[in-house]
Amino acid sequence: MTALAATQKSNVKTALMAGAIAIGMVGMGFAAVPLYRIFCQVTGFGGTTMRVSEAQAATVQAVSKTVVVRFDANQRGLPWEFKPERPTDTVSIGARDMSVFIAKNLSDQPVTGTATFNVTPAQAGKYFNKIQCFCFTEQTLKAGEQIRMPVLYYVDPKIMTDPDTKDIEEITLSYTFYPVDQPGQGS
Repeated sequence: MTALAATQKSNVKTALMAGAIAIGMVGMGFAAVPLYRIFCQVTGFGGTTMRVSEAQAATVQAVSKTVVVRFDANQRGLPWEFKPERPTDTVSIGARDMSVFIAKNLSDQPVTGTATFNVTPAQAGKYFNKIQCFCFTEQTLKAGEQIRMPVLYYVDPKIMTDPDTKDIEEITLSYTFYPVDQPGQGS
C-alpha cells in the first residue's frame, strides 16, 4: 500500500468516526429530555413529585406528625383564572389527602392546557406522592367553563427519617399551566 493510499484510508476512517460521534451526539440530545424527566421522577430531583398507584398508597400508614402543605397556582399564556380552593392544608404524614384547584376559561373559545409541577423544598419532592392529579393529562376548558380539579396525595413517612428532610414543617406544591397547541388553533 502506498503512502497516499494509507493516508486516504486513515482520512476515511477518521471521517466515519467523526460522523458516528456526531450522530450519537444528536441522538443523545433527543434522549436527554425524556431521560432527565425519568431521572427526576425516580429520584424526586428538583422537587419532582413521585407518582404512585392507589394500591401503593393503601400500604402506607399515617403517623401523628403533621406538615403544612401550601398550594401555589400559576398560568403562562392562557386566558385562564387558576387558583387553589384552599391556600394551605395541615396533613398527617402518611395520610391520604385531597386538594382542589379551580380553573376557569376566561376566553370565548375552548382552550387546552397542561400543567407542570414541583415541590419546595426540593428535598421533599421524593416524599410527596401523588395518587391522582389533573397534571397527568391535558385539560380542555370550553369557553367560560369553570372546573374543579382534584389532587389526591400523601407525604411519605420516610421524610421523617431522612436527615435532609426530617425537620421540614412546610411543603409547597406549585403548578403552572401552559397552553397546548391544538391542530387548527393558532400558536
